[in-house]
Amino acid sequence: MAETRIHPMAVVEPGAQIGKGVQIGPFCVVGPKVRLGDGVVLKSHVVVAGETSIGPETVIFPFASIGEVPQDLKFQGESTRLVIGARNRIREHVTMNPGTEGGGGLTQVGDDGLFMAGSHVAHDCRIGDRVILVNHASVAGHCVLGDDVIVGGLSGVHQWVRIGQGAMIGAVTMVTSDVIPHGLVQGPRGHLDGLNLVGLKRRGASRAEIAELRALLGDLAQGSFRDTARARHDTSTGRAREVLDFILGPSDRSFLTPRPASGEAR
Repeated sequence: MAETRIHPMAVVEPGAQIGKGVQIGPFCVVGPKVRLGDGVVLKSHVVVAGETSIGPETVIFPFASIGEVPQDLKFQGESTRLVIGARNRIREHVTMNPGTEGGGGLTQVGDDGLFMAGSHVAHDCRIGDRVILVNHASVAGHCVLGDDVIVGGLSGVHQWVRIGQGAMIGAVTMVTSDVIPHGLVQGPRGHLDGLNLVGLKRRGASRAEIAELRALLGDLAQGSFRDTARARHDTSTGRAREVLDFILGPSDRSFLTPRPASGEAR
């Protein structure tokens, strides 16, 4: 592992915990309650504040602001945390905020994510592994994003929304309701527009699994998601069962549904 290097024009406050092989570039500021895992790289002009823990080999690019206070008027300075996993790539001007007392006090980001320039992770979010937020995508407070989710550029995810594993959100989309695992969502006001077939194939889904998911999606389009999930739960398997478990999981929000055909009432 490379030698730990801290540029003389960086500010690392007393109390910060710096792992082996960490590289801190010029004009970075690292707060007193920050923990940087082994091999973390802060390129330059990066601010890491608050009670923030960053996992090994994560690389953060210039002008990112990580761990500053939440953008929530109810926040009164209470002790809350931001925990970021290993091997993430956090690009320029990304912002990630810690939790709030009302949301459990923790914002958590998994491993191997790519957070492109200008993207935002708000307070109390739970972000899974291998998640990609494309340029200027924003995830509001209390959201849950499963593993392998992709959120397209300039898209917004409303607070408290859940997005299931493997789902893909198209660019310039507003997501106001829960998205089933492996769903494909696009449109200015997002609708469920089928399955994320590319993602499913990349993760080794068989033709039979995809066919079962397509049949399930057709059934869901005909009525209540939760009623359909209860009726089909015990006879479904694999990824279809994963979708049904997600639908029956805890949430106060509705679900994004397929776009009505032309002339149908919404």
